[in-house]
Amino acid sequence: MSTHLPPTPDPDKPLVSRRTVIGAGISVAAVAGIGGVVFGNRNSTIPIKATDAKIASTELRRRSSGQTVRQTLTAARSQIDLGGQVVDTSSYSGAVHGPLIRASAGDELKIRLTNNLPSTTTTHWHGLALRNDMDGVPGLTMKAVPDGQTFEYSFIAPDPGTYWYHPHVGTQLDTGLYGPLIIDDPDEPGNYDVEAVLMLDDWTDGWGKKPDTILNDMKESGMGGMGEMGGMMPSASQPLGADTGDVAYPGHLINGKLPTDPITVSARPGQRIKLRLINAGADTAYRFAVDGHRLTVTHTDGFAVEPVTVDALVMGMGERYDVELTANDGAFLMVASPEGKDDPPATALLRTAAGDAATDPRAVAALSGRLLTYRDLQPLEASRLPMRRVDRTLDLSLDMANGGRQWRMNGKTYTDHEPLNISEGERVRIRMRNTTMMFHPMHLHGHTFALAGNGTRKDTVNVLPMSTLSIDFQANNPGQWLMHCHNLYHGELGMMTVVSYVT
Repeated sequence: MSTHLPPTPDPDKPLVSRRTVIGAGISVAAVAGIGGVVFGNRNSTIPIKATDAKIASTELRRRSSGQTVRQTLTAARSQIDLGGQVVDTSSYSGAVHGPLIRASAGDELKIRLTNNLPSTTTTHWHGLALRNDMDGVPGLTMKAVPDGQTFEYSFIAPDPGTYWYHPHVGTQLDTGLYGPLIIDDPDEPGNYDVEAVLMLDDWTDGWGKKPDTILNDMKESGMGGMGEMGGMMPSASQPLGADTGDVAYPGHLINGKLPTDPITVSARPGQRIKLRLINAGADTAYRFAVDGHRLTVTHTDGFAVEPVTVDALVMGMGERYDVELTANDGAFLMVASPEGKDDPPATALLRTAAGDAATDPRAVAALSGRLLTYRDLQPLEASRLPMRRVDRTLDLSLDMANGGRQWRMNGKTYTDHEPLNISEGERVRIRMRNTTMMFHPMHLHGHTFALAGNGTRKDTVNVLPMSTLSIDFQANNPGQWLMHCHNLYHGELGMMTVVSYVT
């Protein structure tokens, strides 16, 4: 999200703290020339930056299909009809969501971003373990794209799966600036008849409070996470705990539409349907279910798992799931209910015949049926990290301070962070300890990690209140990589750090 540099840096005045030195240079072969960013540390080790030959050599080793996929994105202010509610917002190419970008693993993507916003912007390719200087984090991997300027992202898509793209500047994620990115597996058998991408989103821009106003209010008065432990901790009915977010949104969307004008997925009875679910919300986890159907989960964050059948699943911000179902005869609500909030749910329709669907989304029985947990997930063998010992363990505490005006990692906000130093070739474990009463969907850029214990591959994971969760990853993509809470407002209030490759 910018998740989101607090405050958003001027592109001509890079973010500098007492532990940060900014440098610039011209890239070596196969790496586009941009400003590099160097993070110092107490041991005087040398960080690997975007102009380093190690990054160029990593790119040369990537498997390439030899094919190129081109796309243009124009970020601009626009007027959008969400289904009877017209809003003035920011969007890509005049629509919510932005264009579907689709390629196959190994393809080179060349995506031309034109910034017609009245401010700087970038685009981040959420979940892709791509080259460092294309990751879209201003002040860390690239300079923000100034208003009126154009930047071409160019990178190889390494892994198949369901991904998405969004800005990494200020509160821009909490507008219409997001879209789906699907990387196909050329070897996937495709045992389904119908495919649909469903992007879930919480909406306030141009309708309720502006995102910048929400953030400023939080800076002044603080936010949640202060509740008493009794009744607040996760339970069977409240798997993320009772305090799941701090923003009441006037509307929730599926593919840019309110329940007043829902999108429809059409199929024939008995057909197999694949749903690619993406939580693009800024402050909202969603409980997703399809009335009259069970869901077979096949992938999480792009990586295949042993199929497991459930009635519903909860998605933290930034998470993705692929699910399959066999279509029944009739019309059925697909429901994304804001977890732990009283906001009205988002809905879409699955239709295989004429007739009316249920009218009350909260009464859909599947929402209270068997719920997916991380314990249910087991990776397919091809998705596992190769077994090896852990070379380096890093502890990361998730903290809150000043009545919720600051959210921190290891006691520091991003402005004053100390990087998590690693070396290329290591197996790294990050042990995250949540000391707050809110869950945090933690996202690591440039890598997928394995959940310690069951090996499930992900790039975004919910760390529950007052709990500890460990992740393992292979340090095989050198550079400087953001790690942050994908609650937009937690990130903007400081809950971000850098995983820093050093030599």
